[in-house]
Amino acid sequence: MPASGVSAAAIAARLSDVGLPARVEEHDQYTSVEVEVPDSLSADLWREVLEVVAEADRFGFLATSLNDRILWAVVNKAVPTTGDVGGPSYQR
Repeated sequence: MPASGVSAAAIAARLSDVGLPARVEEHDQYTSVEVEVPDSLSADLWREVLEVVAEADRFGFLATSLNDRILWAVVNKAVPTTGDVGGPSYQR
């Protein structure tokens, strides 16, 4: 598992520990974590949850008119440090 997956799994585990079961998905450039947030989440629990997702590279909150409330976090995958990083058109 890439380092981003390990970090995302740690975030997901901590969110699950506070009662928010998390989904983790691997993508090409990042690993994402999503949780559904109930309306009844207390202010103290919100603070704890925000401390957890603050460890990610990005995070956000999506609320829809259908009462869906999703908190998401993204951990970027490392950029390769060797090889042809710039691609075929990269000029040195």
